[in-house]
Amino acid sequence: LLELVKMEMPFGKYKGRVLCNLPISYLEWFQRKGFPEGKLGMLLQTLLEIKMNGLEYLLEPLKKM
Repeated sequence: LLELVKMEMPFGKYKGRVLCNLPISYLEWFQRKGFPEGKLGMLLQTLLEIKMNGLEYLLEPLKKM
């Protein structure tokens, strides 16, 4: 989870934005088109689940670390 609040999107429309700050519409687009391979794809899928289930509050304390 720490990587969701530290890692930046490495490419695309939101390049440079911290993953946890990506809009859900962008994550849903990846869900339709296919997530990237590897660790980034896993993190984006995890973030989508967090946002879809209203669990973003779980990331708030991690942002302060």
